[in-house]
Amino acid sequence: MAQFITLKPIIYTKQLSETVAFYTTVLGFECAAFEESWGWASLKKDNVEIMAAYPNEHIPFSEPAFTGSLYISTDNVDALWEQWKDSCKVCYEIETFEYGMREFAIYDNNGYLLQFGQEIN
Repeated sequence: MAQFITLKPIIYTKQLSETVAFYTTVLGFECAAFEESWGWASLKKDNVEIMAAYPNEHIPFSEPAFTGSLYISTDNVDALWEQWKDSCKVCYEIETFEYGMREFAIYDNNGYLLQFGQEIN
């Protein structure tokens, strides 16, 4: 049986340069690749990779939309909260949940929901 190796979400945006700037300057990602002629960029931080791209011409697109979130596990959720709480649009503030996770959620420049969590022992 085949194994899954990794998941690399692609978020669609018509503001590619602004998205690269948000992820690199605000969230501390590295822009690993930026191909303006393709309308595509790869953003990496530690073991997380998110790709951003202009919408594929075969997919209807009027504005960014996603019915879920991108959930990123971290080893220091409180430090990230302190770093970003005043520079990002907050969905919900940092909280410890009964299911054993301490987490918060913010929106990126496109309105995509990013959740950051840490397992609490």
